[in-house]
Amino acid sequence: MTDPKIRILAGVSAIAMAFTLAACSQPEEPAPEAAPMATAEPAATETNIVAGAQASPDHTTLVTAIQTAGLVETLSGPGPYTVFAPTNAAFDKLPEGTVDTLLQPDSKDMLTSVLTYHVVAGEMMAADLMAAIEAGGGTATLTTVEGDELTARVVDGAVQLTDARGGTAMVTATDLDQSNGVIHVIDTVIMPAE
Repeated sequence: MTDPKIRILAGVSAIAMAFTLAACSQPEEPAPEAAPMATAEPAATETNIVAGAQASPDHTTLVTAIQTAGLVETLSGPGPYTVFAPTNAAFDKLPEGTVDTLLQPDSKDMLTSVLTYHVVAGEMMAADLMAAIEAGGGTATLTTVEGDELTARVVDGAVQLTDARGGTAMVTATDLDQSNGVIHVIDTVIMPAE
């Protein structure tokens, strides 16, 4: 019988490989405003956070939101950043019409606030996050680029984030290493305080 930790690590490795393979299969011409992707080295060490998200078919809504908010240049910059990246399915959980409203030009400030709430300055790998949770006696408080805090704890063996409104998201994949930080995938859009 396989050790559960080995199965989890294998699953994370498979997701990281999917990001890497998807990044390698991107067209040679980068999307507008995105930094060009180098192909001489493995994609996971050469792509920035935006390019890494663009390479994932599960993050097209996030990429559209980043472009609409005008955050491509920032999240393609040197960082480092830790991004908790909601999947398309996470955006689908929002009340009907929410995404369309956020993508409207007059909602840019609100969209920027929501997106920057998913970003923490500095690179925090899964081991760092777990160490912070342990050092905090079971919880870690993360200050986001937006300014509000997130609380991280371990629930049923996985990291759960609690947002400023009391909503929760589970981290479903970790340590998708990028040239300017790291992406951790989450299953729910987290929200800053109103």
